Amino acid sequence: MKDSVLVAALAVVVIALILAAQYFIRGSKKLGTSAQRTTYATLHTASTAAGGLRAGLTAESATKSAPPLRKLLGTPALVIGDAAGVLASDGADETHVGLVAPLLAQVVADARARLIQSSELVCGAAYCPLASGVVVPLQVSDRVVGAIAVLDERARPDLLRAAGEVAAFASSQLELAELDLSKTRAMQAELKFLRAQISPHFVYNALTAIESYIRSDPERARELLIGFADFIRYTFRTHGPYATLAEELRLVETYLELERARFGDRLDVTLRVAPEVLPVAMPCLTLQPLVENAVRHGIEAAGGDGHISLIVQDGDTEAVIAVEDDGVGMDPGRLREQLAGRTGDGVGLRNVDERLRRVFGPGFGLRVETEVGLGTRVVMRVPKFKVGVRAT
Repeated sequence: MKDSVLVAALAVVVIALILAAQYFIRGSKKLGTSAQRTTYATLHTASTAAGGLRAGLTAESATKSAPPLRKLLGTPALVIGDAAGVLASDGADETHVGLVAPLLAQVVADARARLIQSSELVCGAAYCPLASGVVVPLQVSDRVVGAIAVLDERARPDLLRAAGEVAAFASSQLELAELDLSKTRAMQAELKFLRAQISPHFVYNALTAIESYIRSDPERARELLIGFADFIRYTFRTHGPYATLAEELRLVETYLELERARFGDRLDVTLRVAPEVLPVAMPCLTLQPLVENAVRHGIEAAGGDGHISLIVQDGDTEAVIAVEDDGVGMDPGRLREQLAGRTGDGVGLRNVDERLRRVFGPGFGLRVETEVGLGTRVVMRVPKFKVGVRAT
């Protein structure tokens, strides 16, 4: 009995060993060759360094990127600094950081790479693994914004070249960070410009409509005043350049409620929304200007009754938004001139069109269908996901 149990146990062990061997053999095949594994590790390290640098050159980003940059070079120590001083280091003690600091400042000022002589790194130790090195500049466009000092036991012939390549990589990431920042600033400037274009005519009419209800229907006047305050508060929000589609729709509903107080039954609105696209992020104040355009240039200009429809559909990878009115319409040639900025009117449409193209790409501008006497239809497509676009 014991023998049979022992045999069975040995059989289980043998089977387990065979299965384990097969697993590890298959696993090693999946990992690829030694060269492939090295390439993967290098790319992963570079990606880690890039993640920190895409925030710009700061103490925080330098602290995140210093270890992977040093790993790329395979050196004992690395120090990053700018014109103001040392930002971060990895592998270097305080003594060596202090010795390197003036050399970093010199390279930032001169915009030229240089070798570090052993006489410049005297730390007092009998043996020091950081006895020499190089300093290379970090350059964005035509400006030197910082420098990297790479320290090693001895100045290898290839160290300067390797450090230069890593500095070029780091500089490209910093340049991308600056482009992202400039794009954000441009969007904020456009948003401020659009806020400045809030129609005084609308504000006056809204307040006049609210005033007309104060005696006849105080509760209605109170509701409208709260809605007007919410509209102004959202319009001048400072939480960031993006909002969800749900937030943009709430603003539109508030705007239409204020306009209904003025037009009464003359303004008829159809609103259909696919709920699954409500969380989609989009630039602030992109939907309300389209609806206001439909009211002002469609219904109000017609002088009679009017109908506006706002349809939001799920377009697979996009949210598709259409605003349509049965107003006076306009000449397509004049519309093209407005969107191209060759006329002084159409500011709202042009602003929305330019911001959509800047954020999502040239294929995501407004599509406008119009003709004199036949109303206007404006279609906007918003991707459900876009890197860097997130409502805050």
